[in-house]
Amino acid sequence: MLVIETAEALKAHLRPLQREGLRVGFVPTMGALHAGHLSLVEEAARHAEVVVVSIFVNPTQFGPNEDLSRYPRDLEGDLAKLREVGTSVVFHPSEDVMYPPGHQTTVQVAHVTQGLCGAHRPGHFEGVATVVAGLFGLVHPDVAVFGEKDYQQLTTIRTLVRDLHMDVEVVGAPLVRETDGLAMSSRNAYLSPEERLTALSLSRGLFRARDRYAAGERNAALLIGAAHAELDLAGVQPEYLELRHATSLVPLERADGPCVMLVAARVGKTRLIDNVILRRPS
Repeated sequence: MLVIETAEALKAHLRPLQREGLRVGFVPTMGALHAGHLSLVEEAARHAEVVVVSIFVNPTQFGPNEDLSRYPRDLEGDLAKLREVGTSVVFHPSEDVMYPPGHQTTVQVAHVTQGLCGAHRPGHFEGVATVVAGLFGLVHPDVAVFGEKDYQQLTTIRTLVRDLHMDVEVVGAPLVRETDGLAMSSRNAYLSPEERLTALSLSRGLFRARDRYAAGERNAALLIGAAHAELDLAGVQPEYLELRHATSLVPLERADGPCVMLVAARVGKTRLIDNVILRRPS
């Protein structure tokens, strides 16, 4: 496994392999890797002979009051985990590599970034779209894998690739949960034992709505109410709890087509997100 820190070295390594016809799979991360991230790497290996993982804590997707400075970092631990799952290349650039002096280009994706996390994290998805576009320009992947846990992010990247005619296949990998049901996240490390128990209300609420959907309920307000009841019991006030179309992310009044229920909430000082896909697009 190679660890590469510069754009020039990355291109010098990858371009000859790509000219030989080898497919390149790519997983962008911010490090602090857990089993959910590693499942993305394993998915990329099913689509490509060369797997590139980036580790870059992207400052432009953090707001002024967010946790950039305390975001967990464990490069050596991350590298050890990536070796175990057969990663070919780890790209670990500095901020100056991704945003060279004089950098002045940003990327905005309009409609699918409205509401949900976009309403509570101004500028976040502009930072995500900008860094991913830059990484795609450096890696030139044939396939890129993103987790369905960050569902609005995944939808944003799919829209970016479609609208800018990027020749990249975007694969969404299923959300990975802890054994107790909590969605895996690097931010789970911030939770105290008591807060972790409270955080389980997010997944319990989503599962309760999923059960109501499986029993035939299609009214969005009733499905959301079922999920909200679990949050209320735990004393958690969500930032949002919504039913959206699974492709366009348009808010829905009925769950008659492809749809996803999404939630975000703060437990203590930790912001958590989760979702369940009630019906996938065909």
